Amino acid sequence: MPRAVRFERYGGPEVLKVVDVPRPATPSDRVLVEVVTAAMNPGEIGIREGAFASMWPAAFPEGQGNDYSGVVAEVGHDVVGFQVGQPVLGFAPRAAQADFVVADPAALAAKPAGLGWDEAATIAGVGATAWAGIEAVAPREGETVVVSAAAGGVGIITAQLAVLRGARVIGTAGERNFDYLASLGVTPVRYGPGLLERLQEAAPGGVDAYLDTFGAGNVDVAIALGVHPYRINTIADGNGIRRYGVHSAAQEQADTPEVWQELARLVAAGRIVIPIARAYPLDQVEDAYRDLATRHVRGKRVLHVMPPERRAALPAT
Repeated sequence: MPRAVRFERYGGPEVLKVVDVPRPATPSDRVLVEVVTAAMNPGEIGIREGAFASMWPAAFPEGQGNDYSGVVAEVGHDVVGFQVGQPVLGFAPRAAQADFVVADPAALAAKPAGLGWDEAATIAGVGATAWAGIEAVAPREGETVVVSAAAGGVGIITAQLAVLRGARVIGTAGERNFDYLASLGVTPVRYGPGLLERLQEAAPGGVDAYLDTFGAGNVDVAIALGVHPYRINTIADGNGIRRYGVHSAAQEQADTPEVWQELARLVAAGRIVIPIARAYPLDQVEDAYRDLATRHVRGKRVLHVMPPERRAALPAT
């Protein structure tokens, strides 16, 4: 039988179970996708723990995961633009960590040749989040831009998008990621106590825009650097948003197949790199989220949903 990740109460990763579920029917206006890879995102931890229950309450038994890549298995008779066997990527709220997703065609995009399944699975989540932040602060050629947690899942894409716009990008990170960030055209600066002073030293001419993907006081640092609130975006500091009126553009502001396809094209062409830190089989979802909670990783963690023997039979990307 098909499998899906479910949890029946709020709690730690121990509440996550992989259970057998019926194969979904395909309504006339939907597309059934067999999932190859599902992305993992820190926000899913908060949802599972109940931290966001007032905004996004769970409907137990609840599913998990939003962004994924896969292959079209069935097409509803009212749907145009997709065909059986087509590689796709998409967004399916709390449903992506499963063998099959019943997808809204408006939340699907074709996966281009040359884009790996794992990288494709991250496009509609962290890729769109990074895109939204860049659009919010609009870095221009020659400007100096800071990206916090620049080696993380969102930050590493954000930094590269800013580089593509011609900005001088400073990325905060741990020292073990310095060489990697430098290889992407990013000037690395160590995060932690003394960050403000290190950024002032790295950018003596000032900072024009600040993209915070981590929280932990980065908005306060941006304000102290003299960055106008209109040129600051955070996805991790609600207090900073309320206190200073900075942007809070995230995935929802770039939630379109057109954006996903442009990001996918950039990755497939090698203009943006999405490093995959680790891939876990679906049945290791509990351990995978224990690891994700540490946040000390370069790039993205993903779940390999499709069994290895099925995955090996897929056409080369």
